[in-house]
Amino acid sequence: MNRSSVGALVVDATREPLVSSAGGVLIRQALCCSGLDKTMSAALAPWRSPRAVHDPAKVVLDLAIAVALGGDCAADLAVVRAQPQLFGAVASDATVSRLIATLAADAETALAAIRAARTAARTHVWKRRRPLAGLAGSQVIVDLDATLVTAHSDKQGATPTFKYGYGFHPMLAFVDHGIQGSGEALAGLLRPGSAGSNSAADHISVLDAALAQLPEHERAQVVVRADTGGGVKDFLHHITDLGLQYSVGFYGMPPIVEALSKVPRQAWRAALDGDGLPREGAQVAELTRYLPDTLRGWPAGMRVIARRERPHPGAQLRLTDDNGWRITCFATNTVGWSIADLEVRHRQRARAEDRIRNLKDTGLTNLPFHGFDQNQIWLEITLLAADLLVWTQVLAFHGQPARLWEPKRLRLRLLAVAGRLIRSGRRHYLRLPRGWPWSDLIETGWTALQTT
Repeated sequence: MNRSSVGALVVDATREPLVSSAGGVLIRQALCCSGLDKTMSAALAPWRSPRAVHDPAKVVLDLAIAVALGGDCAADLAVVRAQPQLFGAVASDATVSRLIATLAADAETALAAIRAARTAARTHVWKRRRPLAGLAGSQVIVDLDATLVTAHSDKQGATPTFKYGYGFHPMLAFVDHGIQGSGEALAGLLRPGSAGSNSAADHISVLDAALAQLPEHERAQVVVRADTGGGVKDFLHHITDLGLQYSVGFYGMPPIVEALSKVPRQAWRAALDGDGLPREGAQVAELTRYLPDTLRGWPAGMRVIARRERPHPGAQLRLTDDNGWRITCFATNTVGWSIADLEVRHRQRARAEDRIRNLKDTGLTNLPFHGFDQNQIWLEITLLAADLLVWTQVLAFHGQPARLWEPKRLRLRLLAVAGRLIRSGRRHYLRLPRGWPWSDLIETGWTALQTT
């Protein structure tokens, strides 16, 4: 025994039948409710050899569960392997490594299979409980954004980045749940660190993959949001050709500065905050009529809206500031909305930054393999892990504060709680700690998953 400096606490070498991730049963049950175990098994059947002990789908899903519980490399699967009472038999590290290498050898086909399984599961979850406000067919907002992932060793495809780092520059797509919750990670494209932020081809590729992830009947009312990296002609023409709406950052200096000088004072309207109330010191105006030459070659129906706001104290001024006003612009093809409401909708694109931060807390902070295609498979696993967390919240905690929790809080309060396994009457029971503040919430979520 080893004595602790905290009171009379003693670490006893006796082992008890405990599990350290008791809340993980919620993820496992949400996975079963979504039907992902069956669809993934069918999708990855071609990669299962006749004498294989472990189903490739089970290996991939176990990796996703390990990442959802807080892992950031394949070796963290040991946490799931150590709890077979909760997660069943788990493959060895060598088996996992061989499977990832096998999938990467035909990465395009393997990724298509995994994504098809995710689409089927997402459709099933949305059929059970649509995570967005409104009826099916109402507005679905898809956010596109890119981020930097640092590589701390020489990996295939890692290159210097525009921020003088070294690593990768993946582009990601999320569906925004709005005030109802967080959001789902739809698609991701792994790119070298030197990849540009305004590549129309990459935006089109990620958007098409994201649309394929949505339930088919939800794809007609999509609004695509992006920062100025998405404000390129070919990308906007692609969105328009699909019959979708967009709201993207627009950079057109100096024509914008010239157009601002032509806007009459009475054309400026008070900007709104997220609650629909006037935002102090901020105004919006439409510039479309003052940019006839600049908008040639852009999609028909495109509108350019400017927002001006007094910089907060201490903010660094920019060359594009106009008479002390901080100017930002965006383009949209939405009609029938007030320009103030359109500006609020576009500004809420900042939620994508939260989605990226959460994804980096769920495995994306580290791309653990050397091969580029292997890391693309890993990126897909992190997207799957993020989906499992969100689907658990959607199905288990509808209408409760836990629906809004970010992954860190969800793990700390619910997933990482210890429990005791006992057997009685030919049944296994998982008992949660007495006095744990969120034990009732875990029980409530479990009950909801049984009846959802």
